[in-house]
Amino acid sequence: MSSEQKPILYSYWRSSCSWRVRTALALKNIDYEYKTVDLLSEEAKNQLKTINPAGKVPAYVVNGQVISESLAIIEYLDETHPDVPLLPKDPVKRAHARAIAFLVTSGIQPLHNLKVLQLLNKKEAGFGGQFAKQFIVEGLTALEVLLKEHSGKYAIGETVTIADLAIPPLIYSANRFNLDLSAYPTVNRINETLAEIPAFIAAHPDNQPDTGLNA
Repeated sequence: MSSEQKPILYSYWRSSCSWRVRTALALKNIDYEYKTVDLLSEEAKNQLKTINPAGKVPAYVVNGQVISESLAIIEYLDETHPDVPLLPKDPVKRAHARAIAFLVTSGIQPLHNLKVLQLLNKKEAGFGGQFAKQFIVEGLTALEVLLKEHSGKYAIGETVTIADLAIPPLIYSANRFNLDLSAYPTVNRINETLAEIPAFIAAHPDNQPDTGLNA
C-alpha cells in the first residue's frame, strides 16, 4: 500500500483525544500517516477546519471520508477492523465500557482542555488550573468507584476495551496538574498495567513525531 493510500490521522502529541485514537490504531495494527496539527497555532487550526469544521483533532481520513471525534473514530475502527475488539460482546459490559469512556471523554476531559483553560485564565490568572483540578478530582473519584465495580485486570474484566483507552491520557493530565493520585488505587493499578502493553507505549505522547512541540 502506498503512503497516499494510507489512512491519515490529524493529531497532536499531547491531545488526549488523539491519544485514544492512536492507541486503538496501534492495538489493531493499522498503518497510517501522522499529520501534526499545532494546537497553539490559530493558522494551523484554521487550516484544519477545511478537514474538520470543528478545527479539532483527531480527524481520521480514510477512503476520502473524514471521521471526527475520538470515540466515533474508535467505534469505526472496531467495526471495520474487528480483530482485537474494543467493545465487549455482552451488552451490559459493552454499556459499562462505553459509560466509563464517556465519563472521561465527555465529563472530565472537556473541562480541562486548552481552550477552556485559556479562557478562564484570561478572566483571572491561575483560575484555569484551579478549575481543572476540581473537575479532574471529581471525575477520578467517580471513575475509581466504577472501576472497583467492573474491573478485572483491565477496566472491564480481563480484556482491553474502549474504557481503557481513556485512562492513560486522564492520568497524564492529572500529573501535569500535580494532583495527588493516591486516593485512586484501582485507577492507578489499571494505568500501570496498560503502560506495559506495546500498543499503549507506541501511542504515548513521548513517542510521537511531534513530541515536544510547544512543550
